[in-house]
Amino acid sequence: MEKGFLVLANGKKYEGTFFGAAGDTVGELVFTTGMTGCVESLTDPSYYGQIVIFTFPQFGNYGICDTDMESTGIHVRGVVVREFCPEPSNFRCDETVDEFLKRHNIVGIAGIDTRELTQMLRDDGVINAAITKYPDFDCSTLTSFRVEGSVEATSTKEPYTLTPTGEAKYNVVLMDYGAKKSIANNLVKRGCKVTVLPYSASAEDIMALNPDGIMLSNGPGDPADNVEVVKTLKKLFGKAPMFGICLGHQMMAIAAGAKTEKLKFGHRGANQPVKDLETGRVYITCQNHGYAVNADSLASIGAKLRYINVNDGTCEGVDYPELKAFSMQFHPEAHGGPRDCEGAFDRFISMMEVEKNASR
Repeated sequence: MEKGFLVLANGKKYEGTFFGAAGDTVGELVFTTGMTGCVESLTDPSYYGQIVIFTFPQFGNYGICDTDMESTGIHVRGVVVREFCPEPSNFRCDETVDEFLKRHNIVGIAGIDTRELTQMLRDDGVINAAITKYPDFDCSTLTSFRVEGSVEATSTKEPYTLTPTGEAKYNVVLMDYGAKKSIANNLVKRGCKVTVLPYSASAEDIMALNPDGIMLSNGPGDPADNVEVVKTLKKLFGKAPMFGICLGHQMMAIAAGAKTEKLKFGHRGANQPVKDLETGRVYITCQNHGYAVNADSLASIGAKLRYINVNDGTCEGVDYPELKAFSMQFHPEAHGGPRDCEGAFDRFISMMEVEKNASR
C-alpha cells in the first residue's frame, strides 16, 4: 500500500498508508467517537470541509450500506483511522469503505495513532491538517484554511416535495442548510407533506407555501456566517411553529438575539449525554457540531434553556414559548440504539395541531 502522511498546522507529522483515494487534501481536523455510523458520518453534510478521525480502532468492518446514507455524496475532506477493514462482514454490505471512498475520490489514511491525535485535540482544540503524499509538505500553508461557503455548497439547489402515504395531515417547509435525509423521513412518516427549500429562500417564499410548520435543518460551518439566513428567520418568528436542529438551532438562537461560540473540540459521535432540565431525564444522543449557543446570552431574550450537555454543561436545546419555536443541538432523527429522542418530532406535530385547531 502506498505511503501517506498526515501533517498538522502545528508541524506534527504522522506516517501511514493510503486507502480510498490516494492524494492531497486539506481540512479542519476533528474526531468522532461513535463505534458505528460509518456511512452516516461520511455522508453527513455537517462534516463539509473537515478531515475526520474515527476513534474506534477498526473502520469499515461492516462495510457501506447504501440505505444508511444521509445524502447523495460524501462531504468529509478526508478520513483518518487506526486500521481499516478491507473485507467487511455484513449481509447488508453493498461495497467496502475502500471502494466507496475511491468512487467519491476521498482520501483516507490508516495506520495513524488516533488515540494520541484525539488526546491532542482534546487538550489543544481542533486544528487544520493535510493528508498528503509528500513528507516535506509545508505546514505553514495550513494556517489560512477556513471552512467557508459550506451551507451554499451542501443545500439543495432547487425545491422539491416529499409526500406521505395517504392524505397529508400537515404541510411543512424544511429549510435545507445541509440537511440529513432522516429529518425529512421522520416528518413524512408522521403524515407531513414536506417541501424542501434552498437555504436562500426568502421569508416571503416560505410563507407563500402556507406552512403549518417550519423545520430548520442541520448543516456545516459557523452559524454566524449565515447573515441573510438569520435575517429571514427573524421575519418568520411567530408565523408558524418552528423546530430547529443543529445549525438550524444555532441560527434560530442568533435570530432571537442570542450568541454562539466555537467549541474547543466540538461534540461528534453517537454517545453524547444530554439532560432535559424540565424532566431531569438524560438521553444518549447523536451529535456533530463545532459551535454552540452561549447559554448565558439566552436570559436577556426571554428564551428558556431546556437541554444541557452532561459532559461540559453547554447548551443543547432551547424553548421559545412566546415565538412558538424550539430547537435542539443534538440530532433527534439519529440514533445508535433506542429512538427516545424522536419524541421531538411528535412535539413539533403537536404544536402544529394546536395551531390548526386554534384557526378553525
